[in-house]
This record gives sequence, structure tokens and C-alpha cells, in this order.
Amino acid sequence: MNYKIHSWVFIIGLIALVAGCDQKPKLSSSSTGLMPPRIYDAQQLALGKQLFGEHCAGCHGDNAQGAAHWQQPNSDGTYPPPPLDGSGHAWHHSTGTLFEVISNGSQPGRGNMPAWKDRLNEEQIIAVIVWFQSLWPDPVYAAWYESYQ
Repeated sequence: MNYKIHSWVFIIGLIALVAGCDQKPKLSSSSTGLMPPRIYDAQQLALGKQLFGEHCAGCHGDNAQGAAHWQQPNSDGTYPPPPLDGSGHAWHHSTGTLFEVISNGSQPGRGNMPAWKDRLNEEQIIAVIVWFQSLWPDPVYAAWYESYQ
């Protein structure tokens, strides 16, 4: 590593330290080494949790843990509901893709998720996404953020 890179790393680290005061930054796998921001408010989280409980928990579980054998196809070839808590593959998808699947349901032959666009509006769907993303462990969220933001 050359002198200029060391200088920039030092400056970025110093800024993060000063900005965080006595708070220790959360490390992640992101290229900056700092945990990316989770941008949502308590009201949006509460709405997302409520809607998830009413509309999604019956299939995805109360804590978004998904079906026990979600990676194994059912007898009809479709897959059971996956976990949305960061332990499955949801974090491999952009917010747009997650929105699309919730709005329009799963692709034919892939799952049994219904389309929610006629029952939930855009704000509600985003709130559900924000809520289950809030369950993602920091390294998972950081990897998603780095890929899609």
C-alpha cells in the first residue's frame, strides 16, 4: 500500500472517529470498513412489522424465518417460503426486485407467493421490506448495501 492510500485511510478513519464521538463504528465487509446506514424511521418499521404479521407471517413465519426446508422443492416443484431474516437469499436481491416479487407474486413454477399489489400500496410494501431488512445481521445488510446502493 502506498503513502497516499495510507493517508486517505487515516483521514477517513479520523473523520469516522470524530463523527461517532464515543461510539465505536460497526465493522462490515464493505470497502470502507464502516457499517452502511440503515435509513428508515420507527413509524415505518412499526407499519412494516404490523403488515408483515398480518399478511406475510402465515407463510414466512413470525420472525421471517421461512419454512424449515425452504431450499427443497415441494412435490409440485415449487419452493416453500424462504426466510427473509437475512439467513436466506432475499439479501441477494435489490429493493426493486423484492418490491416486484411482493407486488406480483412469485414466478410461475417457482413458489406460491400471491401478488400483493391489489391489497398493499407502494408505501406499505416498502415498509414490509424495510422491516424484514431490519432483521438482517450487520454483515448481511452491508453486503446487500454494497451490491445494490
